[in-house]
Formats: sequence, structure tokens, C-alpha cells
Amino acid sequence: MIYSSGQDYLSASHKRIMLFGMSGLGKTYLSNMLRDEPLSKGGGWFHYSVDYRIGTHYMGEFIADMFKREAMKVPLLRELMMTDSVFIASNITFNNLAPLSTYLGKPGDPAKGGLPFAEYMKRQDQHREAEVAATLDSARFIARAEDIYGYRNFVCDTSGSICEVVNPHDAHDPVMTQLASTLLMVWIRGSDAHTAELVRRFDRAPKPMYYQPAFLHEMWEEYRSAFGKTEETCDPDHFVRWTYARALAHRQPRYAAMAKWGVTVTAEEVAEVRSPGDFDALIARAIDRRLPVHI
Repeated sequence: MIYSSGQDYLSASHKRIMLFGMSGLGKTYLSNMLRDEPLSKGGGWFHYSVDYRIGTHYMGEFIADMFKREAMKVPLLRELMMTDSVFIASNITFNNLAPLSTYLGKPGDPAKGGLPFAEYMKRQDQHREAEVAATLDSARFIARAEDIYGYRNFVCDTSGSICEVVNPHDAHDPVMTQLASTLLMVWIRGSDAHTAELVRRFDRAPKPMYYQPAFLHEMWEEYRSAFGKTEETCDPDHFVRWTYARALAHRQPRYAAMAKWGVTVTAEEVAEVRSPGDFDALIARAIDRRLPVHI
């Protein structure tokens, strides 16, 4: 780890943290809180959102082209577009990633907004490449944040699917090794109760996600067999709901393996954080309880 003890972290002139774990457990809450602390009050955290970087820099053109294809179906918009009279782009923010989710889509019945499975998998692959690149970009943004804006502290708010694009069991995994050498990796671990709540939340408002190809192919075949569906009759929302609960179980051991490269905090501990000072104290405790006890 880049900090040898909790005190080493607290006294560091540059604090560099990467938050990872299931979506909905507090990564963005903590990142927003740190970012909002004014420099004049001793703050100064640069918030780097991997999802935002994916949706703007790496997949922004894919997303805009999707909007343009839809606009071309409307005669008035088609005429304006052909004369460069309108500008169409997504408006992704740190807290609104709907354009990226819409582009990724869901497989199944086209009448219900579903994509052909092959197209769905193509977009999944685009996301995997974008997520790897955006995550690796964090190292460059650490330097950029200080050089341009004067931020000495840096928090990387990762995608919930980071565990799908790295191999934490490989000591030479290029993403894991870069992250471990530049940031303190912090897993926000949820309980069974948190998992159940995330499933309920997702069931109310299902959204597209990224999964490993082998896992998705297995789920796709199993789902269609269990419910007697073809690609054209699969309900897209029902499929992603059914897959999500299984995905959480699939991801948990991968997150745990990643945590061996850093430290772990619980979602309950995160819920108690009210200020950057609370956050620093939490990270220092997490580092110290990770260290071996000498008797």
C-alpha cells in the first residue's frame, strides 16, 4: 500500500484514494462530499469519476450517434441535421449517467426497447475497453489535477463493474498494479441487508450494467431456457432484473480479492461519515486494522 500506517496517511501532503464496490453503497456520496469541501477550509479533493470519463471521453461519440440515428427518423430533425442547423449531444453529469445506460441497452424484444443480443454484446465490449482506459487514466489525472487546479488530494470514484475488467488474482494485472502503485484502494463492503436493498432498488428501476462476457452468455442461455423465451420474445427489463441478483453474488468474491490489494470499510461506517475529517479518520482506522499486530 502507498501508506504504511494510519498516521502516515493522516500526515501525507497528498492523499490519493480509490473507492470501489457495488453501486449504491456510498462511493459517489463520499466523493461529492470531499469535492465540495472548499480549498479555503483546508479541503481540496479532486473528484475523478470513471463512469463520467467513460460516458464523455470514450463513449461520447457512440452515445451521440445513437441520438442522431433516432433524430434522423423525424423529418423535421432530419432536415435540420442535414443542414447542420441543430447540435445533438448527451448531457452526462457525475450524478446522471442515463445517456450511457441508455446506450448500453438491454437485450430482447425490440418492441419493448430490447437490442439484438449480438449488438448488446458489442456495446458491452465497447464499455469494457472504455472502462479499462478510463480507470488507467486516473494516474494521469492525479498529476493533471495538481498541475492545473492545485488539488493535492485525489479521489477516484470507480464504476461498480471494475471487478469485471480486472483480475485481482494476477499479481501482474496491468490495471491492478497501476492502481495499487498510485492510489490506496478502498473497498466499501455491503452486508446481506444492503444487497437485498440494492436488489429491491434495481427491481423498481432496472438499468443496464456491464458484465463479463462468459457470465452474460451463461445468464442469457439459462434465462431463455428457464422461461421458454427466444431472443425476440425476451422481456428486456425482466432479464436484467433476473440477472442483477445473480451478478451481485458473482461480484462479491471478486471485490473481496481486490480488497487484498488495499483496505476495507463497511457501508455502515460510510453512512456515519459527515465530513472530510470523518473520512480521513475512517481511512486511517482501515489502514491500521489491516496491519499485522506485533506482540
